[in-house]
Amino acid sequence: MQIREVQAKTILSKSGIADYCINPYMGCGFGCVYCYAQLIIRKFHPGEAWGSYVDVKINAPQLLEKEIVHAKHGVVMLSSVTDPYHPVEKKYELTRRCLEILLKHGFPITILTRSPLVTRDIDLLQKFSECNVGVSITTNDDKIKKIFEPLTPNFKIRVDTLKQMHDAGLRTYAFIGPMLPMNPGVVAESVAPYVDYVFIDKLNYPQLWKKVAQENSIDVSKESFERTRDEMLEMLKEKGVKVNALF
Repeated sequence: MQIREVQAKTILSKSGIADYCINPYMGCGFGCVYCYAQLIIRKFHPGEAWGSYVDVKINAPQLLEKEIVHAKHGVVMLSSVTDPYHPVEKKYELTRRCLEILLKHGFPITILTRSPLVTRDIDLLQKFSECNVGVSITTNDDKIKKIFEPLTPNFKIRVDTLKQMHDAGLRTYAFIGPMLPMNPGVVAESVAPYVDYVFIDKLNYPQLWKKVAQENSIDVSKESFERTRDEMLEMLKEKGVKVNALF
């Protein structure tokens, strides 16, 4: 992993996902095969493999302090093209420092991560008047996980992360996407007690993952996805969990 400290020009960006997004890092230490972010930022890292580099925007908190005072009030997402709690965050704490600034200025937030490191900031997140914390859960099958996202925490750790955030009184959600081959019953049973709502999404951008799936004889057909999706939707709705399918 090549880690570079860089100076960003801006940090608070308007977004179609939330009102704003903050990406304290460029690149991601998790390096998931299917991640769309690599298509967006590869022009800055030509010839470098996704997951082999992270640019640390060391001036992110200072930029945010300047930009936030001119921003119209709105929801800020951390993050859209990186994981806000991937491994280098433990050292640099840029996400935490940005959260402190957002809290000071009263901005609502939404977080999406695969990492248990988010639990480090429970004390801070509890102080927000509006805060949603999501954990990405793609499969309960660790063999599948190791093929598509080998550097990420496993299923059990992610569910435990949701539980800790839920037990701390935070509003939580699971992002079941991209939906990899899984046992939908196990996933639904595991996340339902600890979430306020769930998003489900399919595998997109086949140019990123199709070869990997073929080499490992993994069924990622439309029929397989639809079957898994329908079972997941039925089980979650039976448990009274609000579900939004993003397709």
